[in-house]
Amino acid sequence: MPDNILQKILRPTPNGRLWQVFIFIFVLTVVGGMIDAGSYFNKGANWLSGKTKGFVVLPHTKEIPFRLGLDLVGGTHLVYDADVSAIPDTDKNDAVEGARDVIERRINVFGVAEPVVQVNKTTLGDYRIIVELAGVKDVDQAIKMIGETPLLEFKEEATSQQLTADEQTKIDVYNKMAESKAQEVFGNVLSGGDFAALATKYSEDTATKASGGDLGWITEADNPEIAALIKSLKPGETTKDFTLGSAGYEIAKLTDKGIKKDPFTNQDEVEVEASHILICYEGKTQCTSGLSKEAAYEKIKGLKEKATPANFAELAKANSTEPAVAETGGSLGWFGQGAMVKPFEDAVFSQKVGTISDIIETDFGYHIIYKKSERKLEQYKVSHILIKTMSKEDILGKDAQWKNTELTGKYLKRASVQFNPNDNSPEVSLEFDSEGAKLFEDITGRNVGKTVAIFLDGYPISVPTVNQKISGGQAVISGKFNIKEAKLLSQRLNAGALPVPITLASQNTVGASLGQQSVDASVRAGLISFMIVALFMILFYRLPGLMAVFALAVYSILVLAVFKVWPITLSLAGLAGFIVSIGMAVDANILIFARLKEEIKNGKPLSIAVEEGFRRAWPSIRDSNFNTLITCFILIQFTTSVVKGFAITLALGVIVSMFTAIFITRNFLSLIPGSWLEKKSWLITSHKNLADKGAKQ
Repeated sequence: MPDNILQKILRPTPNGRLWQVFIFIFVLTVVGGMIDAGSYFNKGANWLSGKTKGFVVLPHTKEIPFRLGLDLVGGTHLVYDADVSAIPDTDKNDAVEGARDVIERRINVFGVAEPVVQVNKTTLGDYRIIVELAGVKDVDQAIKMIGETPLLEFKEEATSQQLTADEQTKIDVYNKMAESKAQEVFGNVLSGGDFAALATKYSEDTATKASGGDLGWITEADNPEIAALIKSLKPGETTKDFTLGSAGYEIAKLTDKGIKKDPFTNQDEVEVEASHILICYEGKTQCTSGLSKEAAYEKIKGLKEKATPANFAELAKANSTEPAVAETGGSLGWFGQGAMVKPFEDAVFSQKVGTISDIIETDFGYHIIYKKSERKLEQYKVSHILIKTMSKEDILGKDAQWKNTELTGKYLKRASVQFNPNDNSPEVSLEFDSEGAKLFEDITGRNVGKTVAIFLDGYPISVPTVNQKISGGQAVISGKFNIKEAKLLSQRLNAGALPVPITLASQNTVGASLGQQSVDASVRAGLISFMIVALFMILFYRLPGLMAVFALAVYSILVLAVFKVWPITLSLAGLAGFIVSIGMAVDANILIFARLKEEIKNGKPLSIAVEEGFRRAWPSIRDSNFNTLITCFILIQFTTSVVKGFAITLALGVIVSMFTAIFITRNFLSLIPGSWLEKKSWLITSHKNLADKGAKQ
């Protein structure tokens, strides 16, 4: 590159900034092209390397395939009607969501890539479950598997299968060798060996071995076992010994520690300490107060007026309908985001420390919240070396420890989320019918101190320990749940306890060959539309039109790259949205160039006319595109997958088109010397306009 051009680019002048922007656009386009056509780039790199006998070696790019919908790769679209007529209104949503969860798990086992399973509630209050299976070959088998009623089973520990003496010896010998290996590796760590290299060589955690044992950033809730080992360490320190954990011997190193950030807002995540007063009313979860909604509101309103930080606990003990409030005083202890229901969480995390909230309504009733304290959530960057040990399960298999009982989901009336009266932690309550209560009493009676597993469709969803014989048909599953986990377990239990019969309402199957035809037709349509638009722009707007075509090419490259990286599932409707967006991408240029001609007609120099054309066209471009984005947002939120795919691709196209029209086209035109444009002004405007301009001058 000549020195004078390089100086122009690096010089902090308007022209220098234009060249910097141009280089940025060029690099962005090259990167987008490498993403779009990674396989062709790699073939070209191989060809160049061969021709130069290895002298020129270009790095290979990762090939990212487009994610195609079922109407492009073949597959089936199924719509099921869910019969919820026998289910109480309060349980319908959970029952259908539980059934959706079971269907999705069944499809994943079937091996369908990127399935779509969603619940749709009609305006008449009916429920439908929509299933899209892209690339599935045995449609009949998939339909049969989906349509089966979820099977909920309670299993107890098997006593018949025991380890033989040889098997036990095998475990003992293996674990002794594991201990010796862990001791040897730990000795290498203590002697100053490179931790990452030792992890790569010795660790038996296949997920982190290749990255030097790097677990990334974790919190205490994510991995309590590892967090307990490194919590007291300083960055750069390793554990003082190798420790036997649930999977084997652990050696951990704390690389860094800090405050966890919210990935969307980049704000520090926090934990809060709070207390609350709950006044429930008839119809709310687990409410036995007998109060009407109006009476409950009046009561909580009066308490709100009297409550202060000093008397809050006493008011809670005297008035709150929460279980065990006499002992807790309404205290919820410390909790983070995701532990409470959303309205409660939104209120407590937004209020200031030391304040009492306004009245909040949740699924449990009315609350007022006293926020006692707040602290930032610590996270740890950890690497570890795992030396696995052998357990009984490794010999007998994971399911060999369980045997069936007669208790199944048909005896379970319902499952629901409640809060532990002692520490207010979420837990799941079970309610059996009379026959199920007797079976459950027998099972818990003979398994005190042991575990009882709850299986849904052959998969264990909970393995609680039985603390005592349980009579009366009421039981509670407690553990270190947050509210989301408890709700998920409740949904899964209800999927078997509250069977939702589903019937296939419609089926639309697309063959793979027909899907390929759709792809070919869509590509042809896209290319033809691009060429027609390009021809129109060049003939009608001349040089600016040519610049717009270049910008349109950049636009197409960038949008397709976004589709791959996001990734967006492309359906026929999605491709239609993309093709429509090509035309819309030109709309902004037409507005700009029409304004440009007007400015030239009014006698302004070309350089000023270009600036004015872009400036004055922007409000119209902004308003029209924002209206389109609002429509797309509504379609994304309230429609099914077919229309949603169209809306997503159209919205992305509109966003990128605003960038290319205002940013790229303007930059291309601005790089052309103004003096040259004055001499060649016929490339922008007609002779008639020039005559008008001359007359005004």
